[in-house]
Amino acid sequence: MALRVFVTGGTFDKDYDYLRGELYFQDTQLPEMLRLGRCTVDINLRTLMMIDSLEMTEEDRELIVRNCKACPEKQIVITHGTDTMVTTAEKIALSGIENKTVVLTGAMVPYKFGSSDGFFNLGSALAFAQTLPPGVYIVMNGRYFNWNNVRKNRQTGFFEETQDE
Repeated sequence: MALRVFVTGGTFDKDYDYLRGELYFQDTQLPEMLRLGRCTVDINLRTLMMIDSLEMTEEDRELIVRNCKACPEKQIVITHGTDTMVTTAEKIALSGIENKTVVLTGAMVPYKFGSSDGFFNLGSALAFAQTLPPGVYIVMNGRYFNWNNVRKNRQTGFFEETQDE
């Protein structure tokens, strides 16, 4: 069976406007990334939105949850902005989704910049989605994290397991 990939935007898909000096969204980079990575996994790709995760609303998260529940695929990868990725993962996990492996991933540097971690994170997410048991995970920098035991360390720029206080 195919693997589903949902695109939501985030740094992953940002482009740079040289005239205005700002980042913006045009179209997802995923088809090009999958082609260049010579991906042979059967993938059903759907763009849900193209926004920065800091601008994501509860309605946007509900749309993501509904699509995860409704799709026939049991393995799902979601490209997402890193700032609120954990919030969306929690929403999916608490929605009652069953028997599906949902992996959220993102990038700290836009793919179009050429030195992005997005390419590596996408490949890792596809691999983890096919091998992890059902549940909700975040995959960044070659590691996977359970949705309820991870945070983005804003000082280091890496995701890490949370420590019991």
